[in-house]
Amino acid sequence: MQKIDTHQHLFYPDQFAYSWTEAYPDLQGAFPVEDYQKAADDCEIAGTLFMEVDVDAEQHAQEAQFFSRLSEQKTNSIQGVVAKCLPEADDFSQQLEAVRSPALTGIRRVLHTQPNALSESSLFRRNVAVLAEEDLSFDLCVTQTQLSFALDLVRACPSVRFILDHCGVPSIAEHDSLKSESWQQWQAGIRALAKEPNVACKFSGITVYAGPEQRNVDGLRPYLMEILEAFGSDRIVWGGDWPVCNLADGLRAWSVLTDALLAELSTNEQQAICMYNAQRIYKLSDN
Repeated sequence: MQKIDTHQHLFYPDQFAYSWTEAYPDLQGAFPVEDYQKAADDCEIAGTLFMEVDVDAEQHAQEAQFFSRLSEQKTNSIQGVVAKCLPEADDFSQQLEAVRSPALTGIRRVLHTQPNALSESSLFRRNVAVLAEEDLSFDLCVTQTQLSFALDLVRACPSVRFILDHCGVPSIAEHDSLKSESWQQWQAGIRALAKEPNVACKFSGITVYAGPEQRNVDGLRPYLMEILEAFGSDRIVWGGDWPVCNLADGLRAWSVLTDALLAELSTNEQQAICMYNAQRIYKLSDN
């Protein structure tokens, strides 16, 4: 099935600093677009969305500009850029201006590494709300324990298009059954967020949170079925999460597993999840 990868990370350490990778030796070093293309061989990926990589302070504007220029090259299939900005900052409007380009489709501020109170401030919420006027989306990067904070932010900004990354980062390795307290916490958070019509969910990244014995159709089917029931096939997009997915089995294995899981759905549902929803929600145009 042809796909748009809505979660492509690219690392250029000669250009930018990624201090957070100090805790992840396998993610240190360069992961350029050429290596992504090799990893994506046989994955039927028709286009990509570059997702900011939480570069060090003061570098996010340069990162957005760099990848916006890269998207102008016809050989790499980058159709859009999601940039890092800091809604908690007084100069948020200036930050937006600094990352603006024809390729810009949305903003992300990684929240799972920050205090929960960050997204609760009135300044943060006012700045995120501005994205609706700019016709830009906001990617929610939170863990399952933070889904209630994500819900509060969504409700405070009802006109903004939100995309929940990685299915809300379920603690899959801890879910020894669908009756476990951890599963029920994730499920409740997902169902509450899905009731908000301005939220979509990204089917991505979850192999990293699963144990090796769970990285298969039987192990991950419950997560797809849950987000399908909650969001419907018209509010789910697909993402590869390369190179972070290398911490599990890699991009090709995730693509093959996705195809096997989605094969149980109708052709229209598969095409919506893999292609059409991404084009609509992120407002992508062909490279």
